[in-house]
Amino acid sequence: MRKPELEFHEPPADWQKANGDAERGIWEQVLAADPVSGDSTLLQHYEPGADTIAGGVIVHDYWEEVMILSGELTDLTLGKTFTTGMYACRPPGMRHGPYLSGGGCRMLVVVRPKSDPSTPST
Repeated sequence: MRKPELEFHEPPADWQKANGDAERGIWEQVLAADPVSGDSTLLQHYEPGADTIAGGVIVHDYWEEVMILSGELTDLTLGKTFTTGMYACRPPGMRHGPYLSGGGCRMLVVVRPKSDPSTPST
């Protein structure tokens, strides 16, 4: 299965808390997703003052690409603030965060599961 075929349209207005209630003030809106593979594209919104400090440094087992569409996001480990138009491509296992967004931000996020080397590409 793959993501659905979708022509230009207004995405549904249903924003959900990212990771359940684990991170306060962080919302996600799924734009397209493959429930079998986990391949997904979403918008992520940090309210002003939102942070991921309680979760510590983030490491996941999938590819993640992120583009900041508006606002700013500070990586507290690196001590760097990233702004509108900046892009990240994170392979599985790459450490990042925790994050704080003083003024809030909105990001486009693309998630791709790590390929299984035993499975042939199609």
